Amino acid sequence: MVMHGGHSNCLEEFGYRALVENGFSVITPSRAGYGATSKKVGKSLATACSYYTRLLAHLNIEKVHLLAISAGGPSGIYFAAHYPELVASLTLQSAVTKEWLTPRDKEYKAARFLFRPKVEKYTWKLISLMNNKFPQYIFKQMFPSFSNLTYDEAKSKLNKEDVEAMRKMNNRQLSGYGFFIDLIQVNEISSKDLQAVSCPTLIMHSKHDGSVPLEHPYYANENIRSSELCLLDSWGHLIWLGKSSEETDINLIKFLNSNQILGVGKY
Repeated sequence: MVMHGGHSNCLEEFGYRALVENGFSVITPSRAGYGATSKKVGKSLATACSYYTRLLAHLNIEKVHLLAISAGGPSGIYFAAHYPELVASLTLQSAVTKEWLTPRDKEYKAARFLFRPKVEKYTWKLISLMNNKFPQYIFKQMFPSFSNLTYDEAKSKLNKEDVEAMRKMNNRQLSGYGFFIDLIQVNEISSKDLQAVSCPTLIMHSKHDGSVPLEHPYYANENIRSSELCLLDSWGHLIWLGKSSEETDINLIKFLNSNQILGVGKY
């Protein structure tokens, strides 16, 4: 079960091919305020996670591998901490694990303006329009928000397919009420929640992540007793792109196979 990142929804694609090709089924509910999921589900992390338990019960699934991405990190951590009987393993990918984007940050102020519910669809339409006409130019313009490397420094780590992958990503991105909810919920998580996670946990993060600082994976590794830290030499936050993307897939599949859910397949 995937807790997708910010500005995303149940139509997310990054990293899915390797999972499916290795025999796993993938469930991605749109988190609160994203897609067709009501913003009321996002009253709190506790409320949102209670709905995920209902989804699993409805699907007759007893236990899942939980994959939490970027701003979906707090949702994954809270779910694993409070519903351990439903979680076989937790994987955090480029995940937020502590306080992030507070009102004192300029990125927070920009997000509050560009991605507020009445504006966000026009923001993404403009980005998509420009991205479809000038994909290479927009890739370079957006690059600093994903990586701490300069574009020239990262060239050797890029794949020629990365520009097209980001173009497709920008075409499927929408914020709805979801990102506003994220800005609140990411700061609900506490060290007690991380310390309550008891399942095997893999923490995957780029050494050059420009979106979620390295203090987040280190913090999770310090607080989750059963965790393993995997730092990747990818070009940035989108660890499913670039020449190291195969390493991302290999490490994830190896971890999941080593923690198989006996008797119920590879959910």
